Amino acid sequence: LRTSSVTAEKLWHMPLEKDYNDLLKSKIADLKNLGGRYGGAITAALFLQHFVGKKTPFAHIDIAGPVWSDKLGATGFGAKLVTDWVC
Repeated sequence: LRTSSVTAEKLWHMPLEKDYNDLLKSKIADLKNLGGRYGGAITAALFLQHFVGKKTPFAHIDIAGPVWSDKLGATGFGAKLVTDWVC
């Protein structure tokens, strides 16, 4: 969240609701990368959690909504955030 204050791109901790893991169950694969109709950002983060170590910090940055403005066009949301976090 420190990066959010540096770049002025707002963030918050989303709940990783364990019950939503049921939405990632697959009949033919170990795991599917698409949950249900609701909770998409949460199920996306839960999906990623399966591929990082328990002590490895990770983030799911859902930019689909704020990346476009009808007034301005492309906003670039997330670019400064990721750059600051990685660098």
